[in-house]
Amino acid sequence: MRRILPFLFFIFLLGSCSEYQKVLKGTDSKAKYDLAEKYYNDGEYAKANRLFEQIAPKYIGKPQGERVLYFFADSYFKIGDYNMAGYQFERFLKSYSKSDKAVEAAYMGAKSYYELSPRYSLDQTDTDKALQKLQLFINTYPESSYLEDANKMAKELTTKKEQKAFEIAKQYNTLGEFDYTILPSAIASLDNFMSDFPGSIYREDALYYKIEATTNIALNSYESKKMERLHEARIAYETLLKYFPESKYKAKADFLLQKINNATQNLSK
Repeated sequence: MRRILPFLFFIFLLGSCSEYQKVLKGTDSKAKYDLAEKYYNDGEYAKANRLFEQIAPKYIGKPQGERVLYFFADSYFKIGDYNMAGYQFERFLKSYSKSDKAVEAAYMGAKSYYELSPRYSLDQTDTDKALQKLQLFINTYPESSYLEDANKMAKELTTKKEQKAFEIAKQYNTLGEFDYTILPSAIASLDNFMSDFPGSIYREDALYYKIEATTNIALNSYESKKMERLHEARIAYETLLKYFPESKYKAKADFLLQKINNATQNLSK
């Protein structure tokens, strides 16, 4: 009996594959539709997707077209082809903007682009696109049950962009320790970061690194510019303590302030 069961399973599997190939290669759209929906409901999304791909153009404008196009888009999402999923969900919305599935399709389309967003160290073009799609969804459907999830995804992507911008500025500052000519770029990058992301979780870090950059550039400046730059470094120190009086960088900042004070006193002699 134990030997018969695997054999029977193999026969069943072979028959199933034969049915799929027969319908896939055939011309009967109704058979393709029925089998595609069966595979979709059974979680065999790759097979369903191939069948939906063949019949989707033929069902546009027909009663079943709305269902076909939605399942077609969702099957792309289920198999991890998020680029095509986003495109097909947008296509669905253009064809069936009044559908009961319109809100869900808009959400899934935005989520598809969210899934394409890479880690922060890579190019963030897809992240920008995802943020645009999510913001459009949030603005268009403010009462949607998907709103909380959409806001969470948008916040996550915004934080990712913040991290990339911060790490670039931080890298300039690190390089500036070995090449002081880079420090103006570090300061500009830190200022741009704080201007672009005023509520960032990295704001305290950026304020401290600006103290480092302005102090280093001041201490290594020509005498004619040193006093002015020491003043800028002191302002950077005061700004950190203004917004973060109990800053985790307080000890390091105080050490840099001592350097600023010593250099200022030497210039005043």
